[in-house]
Amino acid sequence: MPEGNADIIRLNGAEKHFGAVRALGGVDFHVGSGECVGLVGHNGAGKSTLMHMVAGTLVPDSGQIGVHGGTEDNYSVSRAQQLGIRCVFQELSLCPNLSVAENTRINHASLRGFGWRRKAAGLIAAKLDEIFPGHSISASDIVGDLSIGRRQMVEVARAFTVTQDRLDLVILDEPTSSLDAHTAGQLLTFVRRFVAGGKSCILISHVLGEVLRNADRIVVMRDGKVVVADAASAFDRDRLVTAMGGAEARQKIAAQIAAAKPGASPLRVRARPAAQKDGTDLVACAGEIIGLAGLAGHGQTDLLLAIFAAASRARTGIEVTAPVALVAGDRQSDGIFPQWSIAQNIGIRSLARLRNGLLISPQREAELAAFWQEKIGIRTPDMNNNIFSLSGGNQQKALFARALGSDAQIVLMDDPMRGVDIGTKLEVYDLVREEAGRGRTFLWYTTETEELDNCDHIYVFKNGRIVANLRRDELTEEKIIQSSFGDAA
Repeated sequence: MPEGNADIIRLNGAEKHFGAVRALGGVDFHVGSGECVGLVGHNGAGKSTLMHMVAGTLVPDSGQIGVHGGTEDNYSVSRAQQLGIRCVFQELSLCPNLSVAENTRINHASLRGFGWRRKAAGLIAAKLDEIFPGHSISASDIVGDLSIGRRQMVEVARAFTVTQDRLDLVILDEPTSSLDAHTAGQLLTFVRRFVAGGKSCILISHVLGEVLRNADRIVVMRDGKVVVADAASAFDRDRLVTAMGGAEARQKIAAQIAAAKPGASPLRVRARPAAQKDGTDLVACAGEIIGLAGLAGHGQTDLLLAIFAAASRARTGIEVTAPVALVAGDRQSDGIFPQWSIAQNIGIRSLARLRNGLLISPQREAELAAFWQEKIGIRTPDMNNNIFSLSGGNQQKALFARALGSDAQIVLMDDPMRGVDIGTKLEVYDLVREEAGRGRTFLWYTTETEELDNCDHIYVFKNGRIVANLRRDELTEEKIIQSSFGDAA
């Protein structure tokens, strides 16, 4: 950050309570011109609450907010936008029934009168081209028809579009959580250009390497407070994990997997992607963790959903020999039941054994929820609270509890760890390996290459086909990238 530049935003002593829960406890935070600030911490550390204050969607109970050197007494979303501050939140805010161009118009009141759709379409198309070359998104596409990765691309691009209002600071809350490695790289390259031009970003990411490589300064939060703030060059991964209060990274994953592997095991899944007329089938046996890799939107999710459907109704080219459960990555659309409690969300996949006669036993439901709350570490004072009372990472834990608490011997995981903190990830990795050791089979699609280290076998997808079939000891990021962009299996 250039010396002497005024802060774009500064919070002093910011506090926020939600009932008896203290979300922020006297936080000091600032962002200067021309810097990228990395913000890290476990789910529930207070990051999102702090960013809602920066964006104007939350008012602090006490403390001060200053923007461009002046104190703001009536700070709000509209005031933040006037002052050049925008936010891309982790839970996407696009209207699914509107087109990409129409969603762009929501952010720009100046796009009005005859021909506004054409102007909005040109604005968002140009920004998508700039950030994500080769994106294949049309401004006329209905947002609800797009994959979650493409929706995230539109949300990010919209935040960087400029008409009349100034643009000085963009908050990126888990911006790469639904993007594959190639698309995430395009975005982060653009962020560096944006910051080099004198603008600023706040980058929140649970992919610690992204923060270490792209931030100028890193702020670590824990339990509603800033615990460390320093230049990014002063950190490495171990110092970040330690500052967050998480467990040390596991050092012997490959050895644990090798030691746990039995000999020949019963077949659980054999599946051929619909676009693949011949060649490699995906094969998964009892106790295996099978990774699905490649660029996002190339058939991995489609195959998981086809396997899920084949468990209840026979499908050509797919053989499933045991009950199946699905852990969705897009939890808001495909995972949680928003009007239900945490306990009800966990128990829905286990109704048969929760029944007492014709009715569901509240006692059995509560016992199941309490067991998984302790085993998987769901942070809540009451499992009867609404599922939305949990942070995003704890909501995802509830989805894992639903699958693992059921009778399913095959667990399908559709990029389930996006936007989840490193501590939670490590806990879930351990749990998956533990359950695999007991004979459960996991099919795990992930956009994070490092997660594939937990897998026994990896299938790389391109254009709906399996183009590479790698053993764990053959796995390298270079091989995955080569396979993803290559033309031959």
